[in-house]
Amino acid sequence: MALHKDEVLNSLAVTANVAQFVSFRPSAKGTVSQSYCRVAGYPENYRFGGVEEAIAALLAASADRMVNVRSYEPSSPRSREFVYGLDKVDAVLETIARLSNENLHLIVNETIDIHDGGVSGVLQGQLIEFAPDDTPRCVEKPGIASLPTHMGDRILHTVYGFSPDLNFPANARVEFSIHPKVRGYHQRHTIVWEFEPDVSDFLPAAVHWPNRFSQHLGDKVYGLLIADCLGLPVPKTTVIARRTAPFTFGRETGSAEVWTRTSPREPQPGLYTTVKGWIDPFALLGKEDPDGQNLRSVLCQAAVRAKFSGAAVAGPRGNVIVEGRRGEGDLFMLGHQAPEHLPSFVLENVQATYKVLSNRLGPVRFEWVHDGDIVWIVQLHCGATGSEADVVVPGEAASWVEFDLSEGLDVLRRILTSVGDDQGLLIIGEVGLTSHVADLLRKAKRPARLKAKPIG
Repeated sequence: MALHKDEVLNSLAVTANVAQFVSFRPSAKGTVSQSYCRVAGYPENYRFGGVEEAIAALLAASADRMVNVRSYEPSSPRSREFVYGLDKVDAVLETIARLSNENLHLIVNETIDIHDGGVSGVLQGQLIEFAPDDTPRCVEKPGIASLPTHMGDRILHTVYGFSPDLNFPANARVEFSIHPKVRGYHQRHTIVWEFEPDVSDFLPAAVHWPNRFSQHLGDKVYGLLIADCLGLPVPKTTVIARRTAPFTFGRETGSAEVWTRTSPREPQPGLYTTVKGWIDPFALLGKEDPDGQNLRSVLCQAAVRAKFSGAAVAGPRGNVIVEGRRGEGDLFMLGHQAPEHLPSFVLENVQATYKVLSNRLGPVRFEWVHDGDIVWIVQLHCGATGSEADVVVPGEAASWVEFDLSEGLDVLRRILTSVGDDQGLLIIGEVGLTSHVADLLRKAKRPARLKAKPIG
């Protein structure tokens, strides 16, 4: 006979860290009786004098003085209604009475802050999925991070400084949350909420972003973490984030210089600061995003001794577009410099890097720096483009608005907000299809073509 959820939690509590809880089962007279409990300061499965006493004890033991009520049917492996964050005994008793009238079994557990910078999710076989600011039920919503378990474990360890404590059989489904501060019955960083044995142990991961976790850290940070997980060279990077403690990953480049890079929630080509040298990250965040809605973090990234720099994108029909210049590539990416002819060995190295990434992630685009020996990844995004030759964004338009590259990205942004639905853009001048100018045009999804600047 399958175990009830509270029996499973009680068994898990022997070795795993569970949230403090008291569980109840419906009685024949429409009331409930206590079944199990794990409350700090009380013996294992202590029998309280009644429901009210049990709830009062659990609220007092909870660090946030709040509890959740989970309901379920013993015959179903999935939960029913979930009530979050109750802080009064009467409110909990009312919820218990209402749900028990439906003959549901109940688990009342301490509320653990879902907004503490950690994540919640589900581990199943070789797949781990999670999101910040949510319960494990986040996996039923769009926007979760979905990764092979080994990649998810490495990324979470990098960001939080510890690996999730999830040593379970491969055929188990585990609902969990991880927290910067130790919590729960055993005072650890990982809380196990539900355990379900004998489920499918192979589910494919859909590695893509933006997702809610990449928005939590910043899109640029997440892409670099993915590249680092895949074993590709990423310059040593320290992340100063709004909602996590600082963390570091990547490899030493041999240079004592650094770049300061901003990391918005989602790609905003060329909008925020990227500068060689160190500047105050807190002043930068306060100046460029004072309300904290867009910039999620600032990166201090080791400089690469750049012999060549550029970008690579997936074009139409599986083509890979590689562009760049000698030296550093910041002006090229901003559209202030045109691409140059690159040596064949640089092209071959970048194309080989693209192949490694695309084999694991599908079509990608990335910014790279070549030091003469190694291709370093300095930005990584997923997805293909439609750019090819002089067509930045495919499509036809009733009329075309001209934009001279010399006017800069800020002017282009203003133009893109004002053009009509039936208008396209003609970009006057020479610019790379992999530049921030091209990225911005693709993001706007307006037909855009390049037009040579008149001579003289």
